[in-house]
Amino acid sequence: MDTITVDGVQDELFTVNPDLAPEDQPEPAREIVVPPGAPLAVRMRPRSLDEVVGQQHLLADGAPLRRLVEGAAPASVLLYGPPGTGKTTLANLVSTATGRRFVALSALSAGVKEVRGVIEDARRRRRYNDENTVLFIDEVHRFSKTQQDALLGAVEDRIVLLVAATTENPSFSVVSPLLSRSLVLQLRPLTDDDVRGLIRRALADERGLGGELDLTGEAEDHLVRLAGGDARRALTALEAAADAAAATGRSDIALATVESTVDKAAVRYDRDGDQHYDVISAFIKSIRGSDVDAALHYLARMIEAGEDPRFIARRLVVHASEDVGMADPTALQSAVAAAHAVQFIGMPEGRLALAQATVHLATAPKSNAVITAIDAALGDVRAGRAGTVPPHLRDGHYAGATRLGNAQGYRYPHNVPEGVLPQQYPPDELVGADYYHPTSRGAERMLAERVPRLRRTIRGG
Repeated sequence: MDTITVDGVQDELFTVNPDLAPEDQPEPAREIVVPPGAPLAVRMRPRSLDEVVGQQHLLADGAPLRRLVEGAAPASVLLYGPPGTGKTTLANLVSTATGRRFVALSALSAGVKEVRGVIEDARRRRRYNDENTVLFIDEVHRFSKTQQDALLGAVEDRIVLLVAATTENPSFSVVSPLLSRSLVLQLRPLTDDDVRGLIRRALADERGLGGELDLTGEAEDHLVRLAGGDARRALTALEAAADAAAATGRSDIALATVESTVDKAAVRYDRDGDQHYDVISAFIKSIRGSDVDAALHYLARMIEAGEDPRFIARRLVVHASEDVGMADPTALQSAVAAAHAVQFIGMPEGRLALAQATVHLATAPKSNAVITAIDAALGDVRAGRAGTVPPHLRDGHYAGATRLGNAQGYRYPHNVPEGVLPQQYPPDELVGADYYHPTSRGAERMLAERVPRLRRTIRGG
């Protein structure tokens, strides 16, 4: 008999004994026994759907996860959401609420051999004992393609009911065949009210602190803020504060006690996962929308989470041309200067240059005329609208160029007072094509007046 560990709690995992017939194999445990010394977050794990906080979009009457837990929808699922939202808890409930056998594997330690062993065991139990198995795989995004492929047949034939948990978007981290055979359910971060209710339950419940300590309102508010929507973090912080209060003989948990034991709020951010892309997307869109305060918030989240400052700087340089452009030509200079500063001085001082560039770009007038212009020109080139360079524009600095007619008839603009004269510059196929359309915002307002005049002169209109 082996043991498995789910969030620090050991449960029995029975493997097939080769000396026994399948029908004589020992029955597996279907409930996780929580030892008295288990962490508060484990002791307070919900034992039924009624104790689950949050995720009402998945647990309301008739909702997919409730139907699965109640045994009405025997489909494999991928539980996708941030830490501390109840993925492991829900996987346990899927098993215990319907009497299925529960086997847990962690993608951090299990390999193809372990996966195939569980599947073969589940196959035998189903054949001889009519016993169904729930296979819970935590951190499934860490499984290789080969490991994920090993699950396909068993999932499709329902040899196992797969409940897989991941903090990363399964669209990018799970192979398509497995994705198509599973129901993807996205868990949301807990609301402040959810976390507050969880804290109060842990204070009063016999499984928790049993009403031995009171929690001041200020301390409760601080714990809610520190949790950042993560139930496990909220209960871990509460337990640490309770231990500190008990050690000093206090009967209550005050704000100062919480602050002395937990000094940093949770920053939900995975440099290789969704948050990496979601937060930088929100950062750029806040700058584009001219919300300087939101932009600084997302910048702070990335800095605090340890995002590569060079990545942030590169996005600022791109944004300076893409969304500010000629409405404020100095924006690109500011972004490039910030990138150089980060490279030169590093962090944490580099945050100042990043913040300055962020403020500059967010408050600058906006124009996307640069990107639309170059993309329109690229579109024509890719569509084959290139044509030949007009002869008078071709290089004439080599022997034989004159004989080919190159550079003949070219008119030098500096020879006229205005510096602009009628002359064909594009290939014949593109005469009259307008790519750049300046806006009336910021410095580009002057170009909106000047560019049409230039076109009329150059084209002889």
